Amino acid sequence: MSHVVTVTIPARETAPDAFTGAEPAAATGQLAGPLPQIGNAREVAPADARELSRLFLVRLRELEEGTREYQYARNTLIEMNISLVQFAARRFTARINAGIELDDIVQVGTIGLIKAIDRFDPDREVEFSTLALPYITGEIKRYFRDTTWAVHVPRRLQELRLELAKSQETLTEVLGRAPSVKEIAEHLELPEEEVVEGLVAANGYTSDSIDSATGVPERTAVHREGRPLSDTVGDVDPAMVLFEDFHTLAPLLRELDERDREILRMRFAQEMTQSEIGAELGISQMQVSRLLTRILARLRTGMLTA
Repeated sequence: MSHVVTVTIPARETAPDAFTGAEPAAATGQLAGPLPQIGNAREVAPADARELSRLFLVRLRELEEGTREYQYARNTLIEMNISLVQFAARRFTARINAGIELDDIVQVGTIGLIKAIDRFDPDREVEFSTLALPYITGEIKRYFRDTTWAVHVPRRLQELRLELAKSQETLTEVLGRAPSVKEIAEHLELPEEEVVEGLVAANGYTSDSIDSATGVPERTAVHREGRPLSDTVGDVDPAMVLFEDFHTLAPLLRELDERDREILRMRFAQEMTQSEIGAELGISQMQVSRLLTRILARLRTGMLTA
């Protein structure tokens, strides 16, 4: 079904013919009269949009910012060239398939289009699309770089991830198998340590909910998808902390003299009171308290610095 686009062109002596391919008078700085009135700028054919964009961009530089005519020219330029944004967004279909909405990418790319409109200089005689596409794709790439990583990593590693992905794809086709770290490093002319760092950082690009299925089907009477990830994640074992404490404490106890170890054994293994320990060793309860304080402080300092 064809679309009808309403375009009102001023009198021929004051307006260019935007649909015949003739060079608009505006391109030579001779524009006069009002701009063409476009009913639905998004439905203007690409060839016509190029000519009209040239006309509108030249006139935009002559209009006072904030006026109604300026806003009309700027908004019409955005609407006429939204197809450039859609074209650039389709280059990121893999990421769209990964769960990012196309509308979000188009919205971000439109910011780049607006920047291109505001910074375009007609005097340089460069096609508007030549300037606009880098602005649009740059804005989209910045969006992916800054907002779509599940874990924040340095920008250097975010950019390295893209290089690693391209290298892995190329080498896989050449070798017929997944490349090793050494092969990737040689292909990119990078140290192996940097490649490993980039591969580890790439794991932060996406994350899964602990309620998501592991992807390994369970072999049960009723076939189901894999168990939730939370069922496969281990819990913290309090005994591990105790084991680590004992492992650190053992060599420190061996460094104590025989009397100090005996005092600790009576106090904590046999649960004797300080008075009972004093009576056993022939010293006062106060001396036992001071000895215990000194011994425990020594052990505590040794465990904290181990």
